[in-house]
Amino acid sequence: MNCGEGIDTRLIEELFINLDPIQAGGRLSADAMKAVLAYGDGYSVCDNCEKPFRLDCIKKPPLARFHDELAKFLNMDIARLVPGARRGFQAVADTVVGKGDPVLLTAFSHYTEFLSVEQAGGVPHEVPANDANIITADAVASRIEEVTRSAGKTPALLYVEEVDYQYGNLHPVQDIARVAHQYDIPVLCNGAYTIGIMPVDGKDIGADFLVGSGHKSMAAPAPSGVLATTSEWADTLFRTTQVKGDITGRTFGVKEVEMMGCTLMGVTSMGMMASFPHVRERVKQYDQHLSRCNRIVDALCSIEGTQVMSEYPRKHPLTRMNTTGSFDKAAKTNKKKGFFLISALRERGITGIIAGSTKVWKFNPYGITEEQARYVADMFLEIAREEGLPVKSG
Repeated sequence: MNCGEGIDTRLIEELFINLDPIQAGGRLSADAMKAVLAYGDGYSVCDNCEKPFRLDCIKKPPLARFHDELAKFLNMDIARLVPGARRGFQAVADTVVGKGDPVLLTAFSHYTEFLSVEQAGGVPHEVPANDANIITADAVASRIEEVTRSAGKTPALLYVEEVDYQYGNLHPVQDIARVAHQYDIPVLCNGAYTIGIMPVDGKDIGADFLVGSGHKSMAAPAPSGVLATTSEWADTLFRTTQVKGDITGRTFGVKEVEMMGCTLMGVTSMGMMASFPHVRERVKQYDQHLSRCNRIVDALCSIEGTQVMSEYPRKHPLTRMNTTGSFDKAAKTNKKKGFFLISALRERGITGIIAGSTKVWKFNPYGITEEQARYVADMFLEIAREEGLPVKSG
């Protein structure tokens, strides 16, 4: 079965329990699947577009209302849909960072955050993590002082991950933002792994700018995301065009410069909106999702030689494991070498771990059921016993 010449039908979610670290929160809801079929044509949401001809003003389908609901959901004043979190980073950097301005990022900042700084002409400076792989407010304060002395001015912007992509650790954004604001530095909170997964209150954590990923954490098609801000920054970030054609005299209404006019023209915006009621409800069950993750981590840690490298007990389902002393030992004698683990898992209907990884690897069980969590935990233990690895009882 295929979707056209050379395009196989993707059946990962139908055939497997998928533990892929970046795919768990992006599985579409049933309503989003329907929206993909109904609004798959390029400019499908533009059927009833009227003045001022902007995505966030379209009333049918109710995209205008959706934008308002997103802002309320995040406890921010205004929100826009963007083609992925990276476009949110880019919009903010282009707004507040000037050529040569120092900018603070962290040891866990995504490469797209660095690229947004580079594109704006800024100079990146990293805040190091502590021994527990946490970015602390004290470390931020220290780096602000160091960078201010060396650059001769305070950083123009601070990027901070609420949950980082390397360890899935939860960082004290509220404390960090409080420190940054003492130096009048605006804070961009990267919520790519939290918005749509767990409760996020932008004003409570002190974010001036809040960025999320639709396709990573909001059960939406790619590329999609959200950019939200406070009333203090709204007019600057979402400024409207002022240019005029020098021959034709044309002007372009209220198109927003950093949004390049409209952002998500069709299936991405509709899929994101269709999943929103589902996403809004699932964040209320975050503790259950976390409990299922900890069940799997507990099982893994009962295999002798296995260590969890992330915070433990887990505060977020994205988890980094070190099985150098367990599964990697087995890989040395297994005929499939490092590929034996993913092969053994796939035989049991589980996938998502990078093929060949038996030393350090990540997984994310967000969205699986209690029964599936028990099954995954049991299968890791079964594989360990088959390979002769000692497993602690209880």
